Amino acid sequence: MIIKGKVWKFKDNIDTDVIIPARYLNTSDPKELALHCMEDYDSEFVKKMNQGDIIVAGNNFGCGSSREHAPIALKAVGVSCIIAKSFARIFFRNAINIGLLIFESVEVVEQCSPGDILEVDTTKGIIKNLSNNKIYKTNLLPEFIQKIISGGGLREYVKEEVKRRKINV
Repeated sequence: MIIKGKVWKFKDNIDTDVIIPARYLNTSDPKELALHCMEDYDSEFVKKMNQGDIIVAGNNFGCGSSREHAPIALKAVGVSCIIAKSFARIFFRNAINIGLLIFESVEVVEQCSPGDILEVDTTKGIIKNLSNNKIYKTNLLPEFIQKIISGGGLREYVKEEVKRRKINV
């Protein structure tokens, strides 16, 4: 799959309270969470964000609590993928579980700017910065994780596997 979007660049250690402030955790409705995504970092983020845009961030993106509300909010607001130097492990797994694409790349983070346009080939692990004509190779996620993400997340993947295998539960 090829995705293309504008870069929103964030620093190191963006925690889950920044992604979705705790005061909005009384719901798990993706549409409601999307309304408040990143509002304490940039109050205009949701208004300026376009469907398919890409977050590029430093180290330890998604640190903090283990709440799955953070990747849900990002996906619901229209983020197509996140490229970071590194992710907090629980955020990494929660992103996979809800079907949000994530990649680690120090080069991309260090060599792109806010507003750049990136094109990501998720099956080949190639990221092109169309604004500065640079091409990067990133490690692909394992095939089973790609299947979970392309299936829309862990819940949908398991439902399909149960149907495919005709498992009675």
